Amino acid sequence: MSRLVLFVLFFAAVFLQAGAYGLTFMLPRLFGAFGANEKAVGGMLLVTAVSTLVAVFFSGHLADWFGRVRTLGLACASIALALFLYARSQSVGPALVGASVLLGAGWGLTYSLAPVVLTRLVRAGERVRYFALLSVFVMAGFGLSPVMASAIEGLGFAVADAFDINAALCTVSAALFFILAAPVRAHSQAAGVEARSSLTLASVAAVLRSTALIPVAMVCLGASVFAGINNFQTVFADTRGLDYSTYFLTYTATVIVFRLLLVGFKGGPSPYLTIAALLSIMCGSVVLFIFSGGNEALYILFAVLFGIGYGASYPILVAMAADDADGGLMPQTLQLFALTYFVGIFGFPLIAGWLIVETGPMPLLVLVAALAGIEAIMAARRARARA
Repeated sequence: MSRLVLFVLFFAAVFLQAGAYGLTFMLPRLFGAFGANEKAVGGMLLVTAVSTLVAVFFSGHLADWFGRVRTLGLACASIALALFLYARSQSVGPALVGASVLLGAGWGLTYSLAPVVLTRLVRAGERVRYFALLSVFVMAGFGLSPVMASAIEGLGFAVADAFDINAALCTVSAALFFILAAPVRAHSQAAGVEARSSLTLASVAAVLRSTALIPVAMVCLGASVFAGINNFQTVFADTRGLDYSTYFLTYTATVIVFRLLLVGFKGGPSPYLTIAALLSIMCGSVVLFIFSGGNEALYILFAVLFGIGYGASYPILVAMAADDADGGLMPQTLQLFALTYFVGIFGFPLIAGWLIVETGPMPLLVLVAALAGIEAIMAARRARARA
């Protein structure tokens, strides 16, 4: 298999499984169909969070046993089964809990191991470029799946049907990863035997003592902001008389465009200062959304600004985590980066769901804006420390 075909199939597999996470934005709709509220959504996402954290922690062990790419294939199969179970759930019960466990395990493994596989295939100077490409395909997958779900609903079908379609796509993704196991080894750019991937308490402590602690902490805050805005966007839109698909389509298109622009960009002379500027835009977009009401033009502007701020900053931040990692701890640093990301992605919705049910959407948006501001300040301080 040629190197070009390898990358085409690798990114295709990433794209096909990424839609699964986008469907978590539709859980309020899916749960509403059988009478459950946002608290139940937050509770199930907490189950997903626990499963994700366990999977990320042990992802290195599984990768050492089965190989990283084959583990990605197993993870996609887990996601496919999870979506199939979600589509058939009629109440909050064991099937829904099982689906949440499988989704968390599968997504945790794919998210933590895909960047590690990519670092094996590219040179250090190419990281921002290829991480940007990776994030483009991830974003395209989970940004377009809610749009697809909206279209399915518009045709008179149930939102559960979108879960079945994505289950089939994840099955294809699993098959692609199994096919790619040997070609990835053949095209590896790294010399020698692969470093051990396992996370241990000693390796975690070593990462936390390194300069990589800052991006590892920042990604948790950014993920919380992302989850607060996206997981309950259907709720925000419904309360303001807006169409949530407008947000997801605009946001996805913006992120894809700006991440493609990053393919030839390495973060500038001060990458953390670039990140700080982008995160300030993200914070400002949330503040705009707080005051925009049901204005559709401002809704679109909010989606564009949020896409620029969060979408463009993320691939630079993950590249900084790789650059700040100590020499032999690259796999462990990226896995810990993924772990803290999932703390925000799947843990924060528990707080967000409680806030919506008990106090309404506005306090949640204020909290999200504050978290975005804190992350921007952390990036600015890290930029000064590196100057």
